[in-house]
Amino acid sequence: MFWKRQKQPEDARGSNGLYQHGNAELIQLHRVVKTFDTAAGKFNALRDVDLRVDASEFLAVIGKSGSGKSTLINMIAGIDRPTSGEVFVGNTAVHKLNEGQMAVWRGKNLGIVFQFFQLLPTLTLVENVMLPMDFCNVHKSDERPKYAMRLLEQMEMADHAHKLPSAISGGQQQRVAIARALANDPPILLADEPTGNLDSKTADSVFELFEDLVKQGKTILMVTHDHDLAKRVTRAVQIVDGEVIEKGLADAFPTLTSEQLVAFTRRVDPEHYAPGAIILQRGAPVEHFHIVVRGRVEIVIAQSDGAEKVVATYARGNYFGEVELLRGGTSIATARAASDAPVEVLRLDRATFAQMMEQAPELQAHIARIAQERVTENVAAQKGGA
Repeated sequence: MFWKRQKQPEDARGSNGLYQHGNAELIQLHRVVKTFDTAAGKFNALRDVDLRVDASEFLAVIGKSGSGKSTLINMIAGIDRPTSGEVFVGNTAVHKLNEGQMAVWRGKNLGIVFQFFQLLPTLTLVENVMLPMDFCNVHKSDERPKYAMRLLEQMEMADHAHKLPSAISGGQQQRVAIARALANDPPILLADEPTGNLDSKTADSVFELFEDLVKQGKTILMVTHDHDLAKRVTRAVQIVDGEVIEKGLADAFPTLTSEQLVAFTRRVDPEHYAPGAIILQRGAPVEHFHIVVRGRVEIVIAQSDGAEKVVATYARGNYFGEVELLRGGTSIATARAASDAPVEVLRLDRATFAQMMEQAPELQAHIARIAQERVTENVAAQKGGA
């Protein structure tokens, strides 16, 4: 079990719920463009990217080789600088830092896990874990070995602490690399294909470590090509030719074009709900279309005898709110998070939903059919208590 990190000034919001530069989320990229000069001419790795990641999210960034996913992570880490656009992490405008400021800020606020581990071969495992502490002068020098050993214990690697990296397996090296990334207790971990060189069993073990870290309050962005792993995270985005698409949107509406998905992704709002929380109250105005990306949402109606009945349960890829947005009127049912787990949804406002329907007639016809089926089911369920 990992200890729960203490909130640091870097990720503390003001009394208005916003960070210093007006960003509502811990990580925000605004209209980021990255262009590289190559022998073949200019290459646009990122094209006008907007991305928001809140604290304690586990976000997967997926895409084909060369799509821009590693460049996106490098923007957040300050390893690459945007050609244009803004990158905010907590209270820091990362794109404005000079090299010296960047190195200090990165050392205290980010932990980075690489595909090829990047452990120094001439240092023991415990010495590798101590390196970030030495660089950022975290903890007293005589206390650093204790903290490093504590991290190795949590990674089940304490028995190997005084070995060189070459004496252990790839999966074990990755565990040590994660311990090193946690050395300064950063709020954010960036992992670039962290399971790419591991067998499936070892990859699953590393992924479980990440899940535990998120439960303890870390925010993790993981680049991966593994769609199965991407299904297990809080949220996933997909990069196509340097442009970001919310994977939940793409999975729910596969008939939308890449251009449409990019456009609607820029207008989608991720929302989080605690177990049992009301998302949409029966009789309330409906201003948003909701797509479930994590957890389960219960649809509850009041029967004619006054009793409540759960008429449907929606999981990842299901949606609700379309009936009222298509037909007008207030909510015909209550939507709430199931009591056993938190829920995350993607919200599209009324205007965006209308635009999506206008641009995709086939999708509009499909959603209209779903809406009619749901109205019929709800009416029948309401009468069921008579």
